[in-house]
Parts: sequence; C-alpha cells; structure tokens
Amino acid sequence: MVEFNFSKSNLPKQLFINNEYLGSKNSRKLEVFDPKDGSLVANDVDLAGEHDVDIAVAAAEKAFPAWKKMAPNARRDIMLKFASLVEKHGVALAELTRVTLGAPYGSFGMFETGLAAESFKYNAGWIDKFAGESYPQEDGFLKIVRNEPLGVTVGIVPWNAPLGTAGLKAAPALCTGNCFILKPSEKTPFASLALGPLIIEAGFPPGVFQVLSGDGSTGALLASHMRIRKVSFTGSIPTGKRIQEAAAKSNLKRVTLELGGKSPAVVFDDCNLENAITWTANALTANTGQVCFAATRVYVQEGIYDKFVEGYKTALLNKAKTIGDPEAESTQLGPLIDKAQFDRVSGFVERGRDQGTLLTGGSRIGDKGFFIEPTVFTNVNSDAEIITQEIFGPVAVLNSFKTEEEILEKANNTNFGLMAGVFTQDINRALRIASDFDSGMVGINCISLMFLTAPFGGTKESGIGRECGIAALKAFTDTKTIMINMTY
Repeated sequence: MVEFNFSKSNLPKQLFINNEYLGSKNSRKLEVFDPKDGSLVANDVDLAGEHDVDIAVAAAEKAFPAWKKMAPNARRDIMLKFASLVEKHGVALAELTRVTLGAPYGSFGMFETGLAAESFKYNAGWIDKFAGESYPQEDGFLKIVRNEPLGVTVGIVPWNAPLGTAGLKAAPALCTGNCFILKPSEKTPFASLALGPLIIEAGFPPGVFQVLSGDGSTGALLASHMRIRKVSFTGSIPTGKRIQEAAAKSNLKRVTLELGGKSPAVVFDDCNLENAITWTANALTANTGQVCFAATRVYVQEGIYDKFVEGYKTALLNKAKTIGDPEAESTQLGPLIDKAQFDRVSGFVERGRDQGTLLTGGSRIGDKGFFIEPTVFTNVNSDAEIITQEIFGPVAVLNSFKTEEEILEKANNTNFGLMAGVFTQDINRALRIASDFDSGMVGINCISLMFLTAPFGGTKESGIGRECGIAALKAFTDTKTIMINMTY
C-alpha cells in the first residue's frame, strides 16, 4: 500500500513521471496564491520543460504496447480501484484544490472530486462494451471495423475544475487503451500532482498515467510534440486556437477543444417562475460564476418580467449572504481565483455601468482576497461588451423580450454555442426552441448542467468535439477497417 500524505501543509510540487516523483530539469518554477487573502502558497512548484516532456512521452510510448493489450477486466479493475481511492481521499484532494482556487468543499469541492471518481467508474464499464462494427459479406468481402487507441494522449485542464475535468479526459483515454499525460493549470496544480500515490496503488503500470505541472509553455510543448497523438483541452478560446494551430503544424494530432460560453436562458410567460429563478440564479453563482456554461444572458418575456426581476434579485442577494472563507462550512460562494481574474471581472462590472442599469451587486466584498458580489445588469444593448464577451465571473445581463422569433435571433447572436436553456410549460414550444438554438447542449426547464452519459461540448467558437458518453471514447480512438476476401 502506497502512503498518501499530501495536504495544504505538505504540498506535492514535483512532476509525476513513470510512477515516480521527479524534479524538473527546468530551472523555472510556478508561483501559486491563496485567493481568500492573496497570500503566497508556494513559489517552488515544478514547471515541466522540454526535457521533462520528452521523458514523459518516452515513458508513455514504452508503456503503450502492453497497456493497450492488457485484458479488459484487468484494466477495468485498475480504473475502479483508482476511483475508490479518489473517493477515499476526496476531502484531502478537495483541500489541495481549495488552497489556490478558493472553492468551498460543500458547494463545489465535493462535487468535483465525485465527478473525477465517477468518470473512472463510468468509463471502466465501457472497457469490454465499446464494440466495433461489421458489414455484410454478400459482395465477397467481410468488413470488420475496430476501435483502436491512439497512443500517447494529453489532457490540458483548466483551473476552475481541475480534478473533475481531469477525470473527464483521463478516464476515456485510459479505458480505450491510451497512455495519458495530465497537464493541470499553473493556478491549481496540487490535486493533480497528488494523484501519484493513487495511480501507483491502483496498479497503473509505469508510464501509463503521468502528471506534468507547468504553464502555457508546457502546454505549447505538448501541443506541438511530434510523438503525442491527441490533445484534449479545456480553457479559453485564444488558447484553444493556439493549441489547434500547434497541432496542425506538428503532426496533425487529434484535438478536442472545450472552450468558452455565454449561455442564454430564455424564460417564457408560462414557465414555472420559481423553477426558472432557482435554475438561473444557481447557474450564475456556481463556483462563483467561474463556469464555462454559466447562464450569463437571461431573457424574460414581458408578461412576467417584473416578477422575475424581483425573484431573481432576491435569490442572488441570498446567495451573496453565503460568500466567505472557503474553509468555513457555511460558505457556499468563495472568491475569484486570483488578482488577474478579479481585475478582469471588476473591469467588466465598472464598464457595464455605462452599458446598462445595475440591478444588484457590483461591489467588492471586504478588503482582502478577491470576493465580489453576484452582479446583474438590465436594459443592455445587444452589442454591449457585457453581453457579447465571456466574463467568467458572477455577472449576468437580464433583458426582456416579446416574441419567440425575436428571442431566437437574440439568443443565437453570439460566437459562442455551449449551453442554452428554455423555460416554458408548452412542450411544443420547448422542443421548437431547443431545436433552433445554435448550441451544443440545451436544457428544458433547466440549464448549466452535464451528465457523464451524454455528449458535452459546444458549437461555433465554444469548441470542437465532445466529451462524456460514447463520444469521448470515439474521440480517443481511431477506426480501423479490416477487409476479408471471402472468395479466396
């Protein structure tokens, strides 16, 4: 049994390569901070450079032939054991994320570690069920289609859900027989780096599952590496474009991109008002608004607009009362992750005062850390910055509308297409709107949620490809067609 003793007083800071913790050959180090007060957490976290990446890729290549041929039940058991170990150490892993993300355990940390564990459980169940295909032999040839692993694959995950997103990428990659290198965000590296003892205890062979902490320079090395076959990235649109360009210029490696969002919630007169208010308020404030599919554009039909405004404002004021120290059990909303993000969100809020009417919020909370009130603007023009740009904080725009035709045009008038929601009791209208939304995911009488069993991803600049469900397995495999001459 491998000892797991990491905590906020014993942080993992080295790279995990070939089932060992190794110091980086790169002299540069990462600095990470606590967002509740801005204090320095560590300034000596390893930053993987070119030499480190090459060592990890070589270890993965060496491990790949045996891993892809491992008996399905043996690979399944390793993944299930890893899931149980993540659950067992869930509180400690959540603490390692919270120390630099500021997400309270009860409202987010528990969800995130649970998502990582469930991802491994769910995908482990696919190992002996991800079937290929065959086609009739009446033309004299039997055609067999196999789903084959790609080889060395990479997951570059964001700071806002570091462990949960890691599970969404690592689990389908490993279950389909790939080797996997995890690159966590430079802002939230510790939970990922702490997985080393769990990887070993679960039984993953050396080189199969590795973790390289680093910044954008590390991501660029991975995206451009000639022997990496796939990169799955979650993050911003500009970075996603750079990864796609690097992949194309190197070896045309497979790329999955899960990028930004500016999700519209469309609320009709005939909706269940309480339900609509609850979902839209929760969808704005989850993880302090630092969620790609947060409902940040809320459109309410004129007949119930005044009632909705009153209820929505009250719900957000109640949410604001739960903001506080992420370590406190009563805290539901923590700070924004760092000064850069706080300054970005605050800048949007200040400029928003000239772009619409401030309904609620708009102020910093306290003089330490990066806490901000949930903020809503009304009467905002369709070309205003706060309605067209992803803010990635608890800031929403609330506008009214008259007709179905009008609101579809407004909802789709964006370069994003990740999530959308429609609230109505008319099932025909609900399905019409859902079909006409230009969005990868649509909620009816709900919004801003995901399921491991169904594809997750967006249209337009919100991304390329899908995660979750069988779509994730397809994203980490190539199809091979075998043709048998039956007349020979």
